[in-house]
Amino acid sequence: MKNNFEVIDSFDKLPSPSFVCEEKLLENNLKLLKRVQDEADISILLALKGFAMHSTFDLCKKYLKGCCASGLHEAILAKEEFGGEVHTYSPGFKDEEIDEIISISNHLVFNSFNQLKRFKDKAYGKVSLGVRLNPEYSSVEVDLYNPCAPFSRMGTTKANFDETMLEYLDGFHFHALCEQNVDALEGALNAFEKNFSQYFDKLKWVNFGGGHHITRADYDVEGLIKLLKDFKARYPHLKVYMEPGEAIGWQTGYLVATVLDVIENGMSLAILDTSAEAHMPDTLAMPYRAEIRNSGVAGEKKYTYRLGGNTCLSGDIIGDYSFDEPLEVGDKIILEDMIHYTMVKTTTFNGIKLPSIVIKKDNDCYQIVKNFGYNDYKMRLS
Repeated sequence: MKNNFEVIDSFDKLPSPSFVCEEKLLENNLKLLKRVQDEADISILLALKGFAMHSTFDLCKKYLKGCCASGLHEAILAKEEFGGEVHTYSPGFKDEEIDEIISISNHLVFNSFNQLKRFKDKAYGKVSLGVRLNPEYSSVEVDLYNPCAPFSRMGTTKANFDETMLEYLDGFHFHALCEQNVDALEGALNAFEKNFSQYFDKLKWVNFGGGHHITRADYDVEGLIKLLKDFKARYPHLKVYMEPGEAIGWQTGYLVATVLDVIENGMSLAILDTSAEAHMPDTLAMPYRAEIRNSGVAGEKKYTYRLGGNTCLSGDIIGDYSFDEPLEVGDKIILEDMIHYTMVKTTTFNGIKLPSIVIKKDNDCYQIVKNFGYNDYKMRLS
């Protein structure tokens, strides 16, 4: 597939809907992550849960050390398409999958000591073992994305730490952030050290997890490098990993859609050939407002529309937006920053076609990596 991309020379010829990743912007993010990696002497992994566009992996692996996976299928993808290190964590591993996961992983992180006890005899000596810990530091405002929310199932708390299992462990993993700056990491790291640093002398590595918004314009990159250097100075024997998801794909591309119809019912309503429910579910789940190129909030510009998807879910609403000119059937809508945590969450609900996947090259040509059709819908059913 990688050698048989369809190439088009114009934005107007793009299939609709389609995710368009701009290669230059992606590489800019990767270069920044590589600088952090080199200056702080750590390893940064690509979190597949946030960005799994494997047609870009030949580029990504020039800058990053490997991938972190959330289970068997992501681990296989990492091994087959990325290479490098494969670090696998899951809230719960299954008996019928654990042998294959062990065989392709470099690090295997258990969510609880129960899981460690269950699988240690199979895994010990074959893969570097770790356990995910909950530092009980909560700075994420939306509980849906808060790994350390009250009663969280993610990781083991200090009260449930089992010292008798230390002999099997090479490392600790913690994850407490969601698209946050270095100040939030500093708070989480302080709590993590306070609760668990007494065991660090027995370890080989620590994984700081994800949620680090390193490539966002206002992120304190220098502060992060200093924090990492200071940690390594305190614990020089520990190798440090980070596994951001959003930072790789952040602001690297968009979702292009087309207006199918414009109707009136108390206000102007535009139907698009994309869907909040099927193609960008975080707009409903979080919720958050997707940015649309050359638009404003309702009433800001002359013409206001409520944009909706073309599924039969009544609540498949993207939001209210205003434009300088009236929308017409066939107009293109560009929804910004739709590369991370979007493609990985799409569904074929209602039989709606998945957006095509496209790479925009530096020379302003577009490579159509993948088109989807009926079989992609049918194969998920029986």
